[in-house]
Amino acid sequence: MRAIGVQLDIVGENKQANFEKIRGLLQRETVAPGSLIVLSEMFAAGFSLNVNAICEEEHGETWRFLRDMAQRFQSYVIGGIAVKASNGRGRNEAAVFDPSGSEGVRYRKLHPFSYMDEDKHYIPGQSIETFRCGEFIAAPFVCYDLRFPEIFRCAVRKQAELFIVIACWPQAREAHWKTLLKARAIENQAYVVGVNRCGKDPKHTYSGCSAIIDPRGEPLAEAGNGEKTISAELDYKALADYRRDFPALRDMRPEFLSEKM
Repeated sequence: MRAIGVQLDIVGENKQANFEKIRGLLQRETVAPGSLIVLSEMFAAGFSLNVNAICEEEHGETWRFLRDMAQRFQSYVIGGIAVKASNGRGRNEAAVFDPSGSEGVRYRKLHPFSYMDEDKHYIPGQSIETFRCGEFIAAPFVCYDLRFPEIFRCAVRKQAELFIVIACWPQAREAHWKTLLKARAIENQAYVVGVNRCGKDPKHTYSGCSAIIDPRGEPLAEAGNGEKTISAELDYKALADYRRDFPALRDMRPEFLSEKM
């Protein structure tokens, strides 16, 4: 399966401009039916605590854009959506669409970034989600979630073989982003597709550094700092063979994930 990451220099609070930029970037890629297209966290407007400015209804314009992209390319598409919650706060989510344009799962960020008061404006998720993505079982995560290895381990216990991490990860912690993507791949013997934004907003600079990592922790594609797409083939047989030949996951002690420990 071909995985394609779209590293975008997001235009703040301008959804239509970002949609057009994404369409232009994907025109340069050969997108075969059944591919995986990954967009960043809050790709339509940029990361913001201004819930009223960027959040939309459950099936708003960003949802429709993702659906239409899945149908157009006959591919799996995942991207970040900011949705209005009933209590006035927002939901920072990753929406997944299959090649028919049907929504598969909706994952809500488990760990709002309290360091920047995201937890005061967005409701945390309560569950790890997985979905069938071609031959793979995939699990989506959002930005700060990357720092919590236990949720990735729980996803592996739900048979995940591919992790998709969408982010607005600042340049100041670029080294952490790169290291943690590789760590999540190595420790879980899984592919990792990490897609970050690039460019600037009023508060931060984002270096991008999106990457596709194989189950041994080796980069298959890296974006660097500019606006671009990256792509790589994900080989299901190679992953299955590696897990069989080096069966480290069999030695997991699931009782140490228990809240009782």
